Amino acid sequence: MLPLVDKPLIQYTVEEAVASGIEDIIIITGRGKRAIEDHFDRSLELEENLKGTGKSQVLHQIRQISNLANFCYVRQSEALGLGHAVLCAQHLIGNEPFAVILGDEVIDATVPALAQLISVYQKRHGAVLGVQDIPRQDVSRYGIVTPKRLANGLHRVKNMVEKPSPADAPSTLAVIGRYILPPEIFPILRKTAPGKNGEIQLTDALKELAKKSPMFAQEIKGHRHDAGDKLGFLIATVEFALKNPSLGTDFSEYLVSRANMISSDRRK
Repeated sequence: MLPLVDKPLIQYTVEEAVASGIEDIIIITGRGKRAIEDHFDRSLELEENLKGTGKSQVLHQIRQISNLANFCYVRQSEALGLGHAVLCAQHLIGNEPFAVILGDEVIDATVPALAQLISVYQKRHGAVLGVQDIPRQDVSRYGIVTPKRLANGLHRVKNMVEKPSPADAPSTLAVIGRYILPPEIFPILRKTAPGKNGEIQLTDALKELAKKSPMFAQEIKGHRHDAGDKLGFLIATVEFALKNPSLGTDFSEYLVSRANMISSDRRK
């Protein structure tokens, strides 16, 4: 719910899903996160107040939020890892392919990141992981795929390694917070033993799935912001503020003046 310029982070990922053609969204929550449910629900009191003050544009924006998609909420009783969070939604997903989006990763792309993965799934009929080519010194922060190149930006996943050292990394293609998965992942997740910190790791289940059926990695075209990282969140705030139609020009002028001031101070 941390705001990125003028709306919470999770709304960016919901809007990406909707723009990719998804109509039903399951949000995995936990204790103390009712604010997420309230955000995507209607607030009749607020709407009536906005009507009375004549703020029709704001009223329209508020109503649009609740009409974005069909929302369902599932509580994860304990923080037992991403794999466990996915399992929590099995009874709602059933025997259908589905997308997984991590809400703290915002991807600014002309074609929505999730839509890029869906396109691959429709052609290849196998799990699709969103990946990004990263500097080798950063591989120890990510799951890294062992790829076999199929086309420009598209790879067959032969294996995966979780947070390898730079010397041991099989590539520099890092798995980021976008996945299209088949329902066959569920029985594998149920058999996956807890790993580090007692968590069920989605990566472990994906490695098993890759042994049984084709799995692909698509290099996502777009600018990814890791808003779960302090510096990443600050950078995302600057980038999205500069693109904002009502803020961009004034904010750009402020940044230039601020940079000139810092430069002047350093010369003294």
